[in-house]
Amino acid sequence: MDGFPTKILAATDGSEYAVLATHAATDLSLRAGAELHVVHVWQEPRFAMALPAVATGEYARMRERWEQEARELLEGQANRMRDAGASVAGTYLRKGRPAEEVVGLSEELVADLVVVGSRGLGEAKRLVTGSVSEGIVQLASRPTLIVRGGEGVWPPKDVVVGDDGSQEAARSGKLAVQVGKLLEAPVLLVSVYPTRLVYPPVAAPVMHMSEELLSKGEDALKKRAAELERVSGDRPETKVATGDTAAVIQEIAGEGAQPALVAVGSRGLGAVRRFALGSVSTDVLRSVEGPVLVVPSAEA
Repeated sequence: MDGFPTKILAATDGSEYAVLATHAATDLSLRAGAELHVVHVWQEPRFAMALPAVATGEYARMRERWEQEARELLEGQANRMRDAGASVAGTYLRKGRPAEEVVGLSEELVADLVVVGSRGLGEAKRLVTGSVSEGIVQLASRPTLIVRGGEGVWPPKDVVVGDDGSQEAARSGKLAVQVGKLLEAPVLLVSVYPTRLVYPPVAAPVMHMSEELLSKGEDALKKRAAELERVSGDRPETKVATGDTAAVIQEIAGEGAQPALVAVGSRGLGAVRRFALGSVSTDVLRSVEGPVLVVPSAEA
């Protein structure tokens, strides 16, 4: 597809969540004819330096064994992707901090899309291998697809795009409709306004102003949908809602038989990454049950 990423980097750590991510990466690669690369980042156990073996010289042999196990894990995952029909252009074994190594490799390869798995733990959603997936999103200047939700979540049947009118949201929407076209999944653009703008405990003139703001928001969202129609050939549906942004998007994304793919934009401010929907995009990333596509700004 014209404009769709032509080079995909899938990160794996051997977990069931990473296997799900590599499944999604393989599927997108096959559908789009994109070049596929796979990376695994390994670390020495944190307790390693405290082992008596360090002083006896056994440590070097232990390190070789850990590295070999990591290499076998990487090759095993790559072979499973090949068995699924993918042509793996490259496999990469890196050692160090996973988020930094994955992002660094994505820059070296000039990857168009990074795919990584994640999981949720309790009410506070944590991403796979600690905060690695979130760290990748925060550091990356490349679009990142975070896949979670369990078996059967991919391919998603619906795509939901959070749109706040920003250029970052426009970039996110453009990639999201391309993915939706590949997956034959309908796309819904959603703009969410805080409830206080619609139901403030004030006089009627302010209420009227709030209704006017929502009306302008609907017009702007329809204009965005028309722009995206020129990208994919299909016009996305639109929805303007009120309430907490993350909660509204989470609810909409969970309405179907399986979680929808949610797409949001992000931007960097100095050394700190902020998301295009404000801090609520972080909440979206951590709260929705299905896959999330985060697209950074052009300046990232």
